[in-house]
Amino acid sequence: ASRPAAIMRTGSSVYRSVVTKPLPPPSIRLLWFRWGSAGQSSRFAHSEAVCVFRSLSATMTHQYPALTPEQKKELQDIAHRIVAPGKGILAADESTGSMAKRLNPIGVENTEENRRRYRQLLFTADQRIDSCIGGVIFFHETLYQNTDDGVNFAKLIKDRGIVVGIKVDKGVVPLAGTNGETTTQGLDGLSERCAQYKKDGADFAKWRCVLKISETTPSELAIFENANVLARYASICQQNGIVPIVEPEILPDGDHDLKRCQYVSEKVLAAVYKALSDHHVYLEGTLLKPNMVTAGHSCPTKYSSEEIAMATVTALRRTVPPAVPGVTFLSGGQSEEEASVNLNAINNCPLPKPWALTFSYGRALQASALNAWKGQLNNEKAATEEFVKRAEANGLAALGKYESSGSGTAAAQSLYVANHAY
Repeated sequence: ASRPAAIMRTGSSVYRSVVTKPLPPPSIRLLWFRWGSAGQSSRFAHSEAVCVFRSLSATMTHQYPALTPEQKKELQDIAHRIVAPGKGILAADESTGSMAKRLNPIGVENTEENRRRYRQLLFTADQRIDSCIGGVIFFHETLYQNTDDGVNFAKLIKDRGIVVGIKVDKGVVPLAGTNGETTTQGLDGLSERCAQYKKDGADFAKWRCVLKISETTPSELAIFENANVLARYASICQQNGIVPIVEPEILPDGDHDLKRCQYVSEKVLAAVYKALSDHHVYLEGTLLKPNMVTAGHSCPTKYSSEEIAMATVTALRRTVPPAVPGVTFLSGGQSEEEASVNLNAINNCPLPKPWALTFSYGRALQASALNAWKGQLNNEKAATEEFVKRAEANGLAALGKYESSGSGTAAAQSLYVANHAY
């Protein structure tokens, strides 16, 4: 970079005023040392360093428009309500295509009415879920659907004291120049959509980016691109009064071991928080939705929940600032029971944990309920009971108080889907 013109006029008043200033802070002294050791006089190096520092200070960018204290407080309050002690998130934001994968195996046609009926049995569960569900993520269609009695789903959830969220990304697309990696689309028109969703009752949003572990991935390009997409989304959400959930999911596909997943998780999360800083995102008004650190689905080594917990918390401690109110883990194809046991172990990990560590589960809250329902009206009560059972289990796990009932039940069945798309 070219030096500021003023520092070249060593006999000018600019130079004389600079060198008569008190000793500069350590950052300037470091520059002074570096330039002085390069053969320049210490006085000239001091002058150059101060002028460069002033130039950098004058041009350093800030968020515009900046969030007001009132906006920041609203965002922070929403985030803390979602991850209040013992509470987590029900991810009911499966797209129409993803719902086909849920409904077809149980013999239910994937129609708008059947999707509405299924979501209704989750949302109308009794008051037991109010103490363990802090937020519900909606799909666009669901936000505007009603109960049989004509009550809007979003209003129903909000009236229960549960925060309404909305999925705002538009799915993954190939990232050109990479070996099968992806980025996520949906930034176009996002601000306008967020403004409308806020009016319609949503107070938080979710955006999912996907990365894969292989011998050649994730590439630096994919990490950088997805981190910046997440940061742009987060900034836009906050400008519209919506808390962004940042979701950089590392898929469990592959045969990598626990150590490899931890390493990749640390690199990805470090890049994400660098990007969030670059985009002036208010961290106290965000939540993180990462994968737990687990070995690949095809890894021959099986790790204990305590090993998974230690690797996960270590990765978070190295990368996630304490300013973030909460970490809401995705289940990533784990069985219902596995997801609860691992979350419980994470909360009992003997390392300092400055954030709430809780759940944002879709399949791991709904699999047993779906199997019990099978689209039949007379099965709705049993299905709701299965959902409540998993919600309560994960509420306890978020407090580190869950005691597993063993693995001999349907809840122990793997929910893994290769190359999972939402």
